[in-house]
Amino acid sequence: MTEVIGNIEREVRVNERIRAREVRLIDENGAQLGVMSAQEALRIAHEREFDLVEVAPNAQPPVCRITDYGKHKYAQAKRERETRRKSRPSEVRLLRMKPQISKHDLDVKVRKLRELLAEGSKVRVSLRFRGREMSRPELGTVLFNRIAQELSDVALVEGAPRREGRMMSMMLTAKPGARAPKEKKEKREKAEAAKGAEKKAETADKAETAEKASSDVKEQVEEEQVAERPLQNEDAEDSGEAG
Repeated sequence: MTEVIGNIEREVRVNERIRAREVRLIDENGAQLGVMSAQEALRIAHEREFDLVEVAPNAQPPVCRITDYGKHKYAQAKRERETRRKSRPSEVRLLRMKPQISKHDLDVKVRKLRELLAEGSKVRVSLRFRGREMSRPELGTVLFNRIAQELSDVALVEGAPRREGRMMSMMLTAKPGARAPKEKKEKREKAEAAKGAEKKAETADKAETAEKASSDVKEQVEEEQVAERPLQNEDAEDSGEAG
């Protein structure tokens, strides 16, 4: 069997494919079982209903681990993906806006910038001047300074804003340690969801209580009306006899 590490493909020896006479064995819990023959290591692995995987073929003697080979391959692939993700350069995202943007729209753009920076992306903020705006480049400078100030807690400006023809741009990157950890974000989202569900249940309970109270009042009124009817009939009979 083979597995790919980076761009290098190497053979992974499993079970009877292991060629070494002696191996250093690690069990499924990470405990060192010492040096023994490959046959003895394979016997132990099969007794425990696992595979014997050669994890360090160049060691002396080679190191083998008792494990589930399917899970081993999955964990190895996951580690490789994580390594590639961390070594990949930050993605540059582009966010466009107008030099004379409204306050509401600017607030929306700033929130979006925070999200992109929290993901680890670099963001190029771009302005396009139109018509008479070409004669007022200070609009872009003022706007960029305002954005940089509002994001000063999470962002750094890479160099001064640059103007090229009708375009003006500024590059932002996240401050070290300013990214919101994924775990905290997920925890916050779960807490908000739980709070929302609790509030919804509380509202439902209140509605049920109000409905029950209304029903009780209605029943009481009906009972009083029923109790009054015989009295009314008696009064009517007395009036008839008197006549």
